[in-house]
Parts: sequence; structure tokens; C-alpha cells
Amino acid sequence: MPDVVLPLVQTPPFVIIALAALQGIPVIWDTQSGEQGQTTYGDVVGAENVRAELEKGVDGKEVPLPPLPTLLTSTSSFQDVSAVLDALDDYLAYRTYFAGPKFGFGDATIWGTIRGNNSAIGSIKKPGRPHLQRWFNHVETLDVPKAALESHRQAKSEMEKGKKTKRLESIDVVLPNAVKGKVVVRFAPEPSGYLHIGHLKAAILNRYLADQYQGKFILRFDDTNPVKEEGEFEEAIQEDLKMIEISFDKIVHTSDHFDKIQAYAEQLIKQGDAFMDDTEGETVKEQRRAMIPSNNRNLSVEENLIKFKEMCEGTEEGKRWSLRAKIDYQHKNGTLRDPVIYRYVGGSHHVTGTKYKAYPMYDLACPIIDHLDGVTHALRANEYWARHEQYQWFLKTLGFANIEIFDFSRVDFVYTVLSKRKLKYLVEKNVVKGWDDPRFPTVRGIRSRGMTVQGLKNYILGQGASQQAVQLEWDGIWTVNKKVIDPVAPRYWAIAEDRMVIVNVIGRETGEPEVVSKPLHKKNPEVGEKKMVFASKLIMEQEDAKTFGENEEITAMDWGNAFVTSKTTTPSGDVSSLTITLHLAGDFKKTTKKVTWLAAPTDANPLVPVVLIEYDYLITKKKLEEDDFLPEVLNTKTEYRTYALASKEVEGLKKWDIIQFERKGFYICQGTKDNQGRMEFGFIPDGRAATVALKAEPAKEKTKVPGTAKGSWGKPGPKTISNAAAVP
Repeated sequence: MPDVVLPLVQTPPFVIIALAALQGIPVIWDTQSGEQGQTTYGDVVGAENVRAELEKGVDGKEVPLPPLPTLLTSTSSFQDVSAVLDALDDYLAYRTYFAGPKFGFGDATIWGTIRGNNSAIGSIKKPGRPHLQRWFNHVETLDVPKAALESHRQAKSEMEKGKKTKRLESIDVVLPNAVKGKVVVRFAPEPSGYLHIGHLKAAILNRYLADQYQGKFILRFDDTNPVKEEGEFEEAIQEDLKMIEISFDKIVHTSDHFDKIQAYAEQLIKQGDAFMDDTEGETVKEQRRAMIPSNNRNLSVEENLIKFKEMCEGTEEGKRWSLRAKIDYQHKNGTLRDPVIYRYVGGSHHVTGTKYKAYPMYDLACPIIDHLDGVTHALRANEYWARHEQYQWFLKTLGFANIEIFDFSRVDFVYTVLSKRKLKYLVEKNVVKGWDDPRFPTVRGIRSRGMTVQGLKNYILGQGASQQAVQLEWDGIWTVNKKVIDPVAPRYWAIAEDRMVIVNVIGRETGEPEVVSKPLHKKNPEVGEKKMVFASKLIMEQEDAKTFGENEEITAMDWGNAFVTSKTTTPSGDVSSLTITLHLAGDFKKTTKKVTWLAAPTDANPLVPVVLIEYDYLITKKKLEEDDFLPEVLNTKTEYRTYALASKEVEGLKKWDIIQFERKGFYICQGTKDNQGRMEFGFIPDGRAATVALKAEPAKEKTKVPGTAKGSWGKPGPKTISNAAAVP
């Protein structure tokens, strides 16, 4: 029997993997070819052909698949996905499986198709399709889907192990002309907002390079715009850096040197390298674009000095004028076309008060302060690449020593707002609870979402000093974080309260509840122990109970096997009660359903009411452009709350403690309670597609491709072209 060979990609053809698993056919992963790799099965080449060949060997095809309103593929639109899932939910109202009395061809095909569509995975998580959700959750515990998922996971894990790991101690970065003990680098945030994940690469790389070269790391607040900056943000930035364990050797402000910057500006005027200009702002932009000189470009040095003095004093006349560098208005690099470098700004500065009326622009202040602070290497995001030549012009023109520039790409994620102005809007409009909201990309936000300091550092350092500008999916960073939390997160159970089922247990040696110590983490005894209550009345989740057949043997986790000896259902199909008979000698390896449970609460052994919160992205557009109208792409629902009862011991958890509610996922204790007094736990994505998929309807839709047959399942989706109008 030949092997199935699949290229290792983020979302592989799960239908093919499942069909292979049903027949015991090995799957080999091609880890080298990526998206360009071929799917093969012996002499058969191509995903569609391989799937057709595999179908020939599977029994159960005589059971027809449910009729569908439209085609579902990996590229199906959100509307098509919703229609198909609704049809599947209706079909399962009185059925356990699609393929008949047990999991078979139809279930494998439908499961694989849903698994291959990110919109479908996200929609499955939403309430509203209870039958389909129950089926999907149950199917993912069965051998074939588990084998398919595990095969893909292991292949990705092995590939990662084979790569050169770029950790803090071993990033391959060589600074040009660097001398050990002499290197000075700086991180220069503007104190106009909280640190977000886009800033962290600069902070972490600067700290690393300072350590590597036994040099110094300066934290500099670039406070040249009093209109936008506040002392509150300075304190927050320092707290955030401390939170992620980034230390600095000293703190400075650009405002420490305003007098010196002003003197250097006067030097430029006296050298004939700067001039005063009262041209209106929009006209300046047009002239620079058209490479036209300002009418004031050739003012005398004396006139320029007079106007500069008036601007710095904030006189009515001076307010009209700004200082521009006199470089080359026809330069092919637009940043050198006589840029504005000093201007009047009204209002009070949070450090210097009203002492100054005019302030330097970043383009002038940065090279001057780098020189004054003794910076030897300036790490800059490559989005500023065009300004490198301008930076060097100021150094040379002012007679400063050369400073090496080292480029790196910024970290940018899909469905993420990084603009400080837009983030501030979301806070002010109460779209979020604050700058530390778990849906925010701020350091505080992702920390309260469950991102660990070590996970964050490992991910950023794993990116290294790459200069390739790409928009990243969130799966990578959460996968790295899971590797940090999985070995140490205590395990607890929580049972969803919605239609939970009372279970009577037969076969216990005593009628009284028993309290037994169990490990909090089966693979790590150092995590500690918990108390578990074993009783004759339990609670289980409705979605689990619905899947049980009469006399079926199941496994009650951490207890043992049991037979379902009685099951009562309501006219709507819900399970109203269960009776199970213990069979502790049974082999748990032979059962397909392994479920969590809790002893029914009593005065002596109460349970803790909790709310489990899943979050969606704040925006529904993958890449937010500068001119997008934010309210039009805001997600209307970004929180999904599930009421549950949890083990009593979760009461002792404190803010930011990370645990796992088994069979549900990892959660972080928010340290808060809702208006019902329930402890709030936030779901932590673990990198799997279902945990990072957008749940809402995307802002952009792909065009439908005509000529596709209705009712097709799992066929490779055609390549599509986005035809959505730009969001205004």
C-alpha cells in the first residue's frame, strides 16, 4: 500500500488525511516544498485525484450526504459557509452521525471540509447551531480526526525542531563597525500611548544587542509634540517594559536638550542649510511633490534668524512660520526635498510646561539627540528606510560623527489595530474597557489575554532581525505561548450550565461523597495536587450526554469506565437525565468518549460559578489601511460568554493565573467578577486554526467562481480574486 504524501502547509486537506486514516494508510509530510508541493498517492498526483482514489477504498459511501444549498470549499465566502452550516445543523437535529449509526465516510468528509475552512471553524464556535457543535466537538475526540490532527501537529513540531532556534542567546545579528564595550543603542517611543506589540521588537532587539556587545541601552522619550503626549504614558511605558523584563541603563528625554537642538537649528540657518517659510501646509506638500522650490527658499540668513526667533517666542507673526532644511527640492528621495524641521506648537508640554513655544520635528531631533547621547547604532524599522539618507545628511551637515543604521521589520498582525490614534478612539468610545483590554494589541492587553512574558520574548526573538515586511497571522505567537504554558498550567474542570445533565452513578461502594487528591498536571507532579469529589450524583454537559448511546461504554475522566444504562430525553431531543453503571475494570483505550464531569454541588461540596469568555478580533478587515473609516470595519460582537460551574479550588486563583479547563482549553483568570458575582476567565488561543479564526463576517469577501456544482464536498477550492470595494 503506497503512502499519501502531503505538502506541510498551515491548513492541509483534512478530508484526504481523514480518508487515509480511515483505511490505515500512512501520511508522509513534505516539509520542504510549502504551498508549491504536490499531493501524491502512489502514481496518483494532485489533491482532487488523490481524494477520488482514496474514496474508492472506503465503505459507507452508499449513505448519502445531506443536500447542501451551495458548494463548500476552503475558499467559500462567509455567507456560503453560514448557509451550509445551518443546513448541517438541521440535518443533525435527530441524528448522531452523518454516516449512520457510527462515524464513517460522510462524517470524515464533512469534518475534513469544515476543518479546511477557517470561516467554518470560527462559526462552529459561535452559539446558535447546537446540533452541529455537539457533533463537531464529539467527532474531534474520535480516533480518525484525532489521528489526522495529531499527524499534522507532529509534522509541524518536527519541522520546527529541525530549524535553527533563534533565542535570546543565539540571534544571528552582527552590528557593523561595533566594538565590544562601546556600543550604545536606544529605544525611543513617543509618550502618546501605551506600548503595543508593534513596538516590542525594537525594545527587545535593542536590549539583546546591548547585552551582546556589553554596551548600553538607553530609554529615550521622544517628547517633541506636546499636543499628543502625556506623563501618564511615560509611566505606563516604563511599567510595560518592566512587565516584560526589559531593563535599561538610563532614561532620557528629547526635551532635555531643547536648548541645544534650537542652537543647532540656528547653526543650520547660519550655514545656509535651513530657511524659514510661511507657505501654507497643503501648498508645501504640493510643492514638494511637484519638486517646486518655496518662494522663501533664498531669504537671507539675517531674515531667517529674525523669523526663527519670532517663531520660538510664539509671536503672532512667528506662529505663521516654520523652519525647513535646505537640502534639494528636486531630490529623487522625497524626504530630502526641503523637509519642515521646526514649527510652532501651542499648549503646555508635560515636562517643560510653557517654556518653549516651538518644537523640533523628529527628523531633526533624532540625529542630534543620538549624537548627544553617544548612540553608536540606531536600530530603525525599515518603514523609515527612505529617511536614512536624510538622517545621514543632518549628521554630516552638523559635523557629527557617523552613526550606523541597522534596519529591521516591524511586527504587524492581521485583524489588528496598531495606530495609536485609532486605539485611543476605541478607548474613548468605550468599545473596549481600557488600554489593558484583552482584545487590545497593547502589551497590557495581550498580557491579560494570556500571553506570557517568556512566550512573547521567544516569539519576537524567533523573528530575529528579519527585514522582510509581512503581515503575520496570530497562530504563530499563540503556538509559541502554548509551549510555555502547557507544561505548567494546572488542570481543572468546568461544566457548561446550559441544559447540563444530572447523572446518577450506580456501583459505588459507598453512598457518601469521597474527596480524593489528584495531580493538577498528570505530566508534571511539581504543579501540585487538587481535591476531587467522587459522588453518586454528577453533572455533565448536554453536548456530551447527547452523544451517548444506550448501554454504550464511556470513560469518566480520572475515574474510570461506565456503561450508560439509562438515558431520558425531552421531545426537543435534549437529555434530561442519565444513569451510568461503573465498570472500573474496563479499558479506557477502547472507549471513544472520554468526558469531564463534576460531583453535583452540595452545601458540603459546592462548585464555583464562573464565566468563560472567548474574544473575537476588534476589526473584521485583515489589513487596516490608514484611510479606512474605522467604524465601518468594527466587529459588532467581540465577546462570547459561557456560564459554567467549576471545581471549588479555582476560587483560590488570582489575576493572571493561567490554567487549563480540560477539553475546553487554556484560560487566564481575569481577577474580576461579572455582575452576577461569577469569576471571569478569558480563553487563551493555542495556535490551532479554530482558536485564531475570525468569528464574525469578514469586511472583505472573495468573488464567487461560476460553474461550481451544488452539493460538492471538500473539493479543492478555486483560486479567487478579491473584488471588494475599498473601505472608505
